[in-house]
Amino acid sequence: MDSWETIDEHIVQQRIILAVRAIREAERCGIPQALDLYHERYAHLRRTRANDFTVPEERYWDGVYT
Repeated sequence: MDSWETIDEHIVQQRIILAVRAIREAERCGIPQALDLYHERYAHLRRTRANDFTVPEERYWDGVYT
């Protein structure tokens, strides 16, 4: 499994911190850029893999403060 496949699984499974950490490692970037990439990838996955998400979109960000 390559880095982005792992990242995608973290995103779909709502493992937000693990996904951001993996993005930082894969892209060698800081937190702000990793968060931007996360949001872009999240939107892409919601369009292309909506049925794979473990929680509905309206609850995905519950308890997340950035």
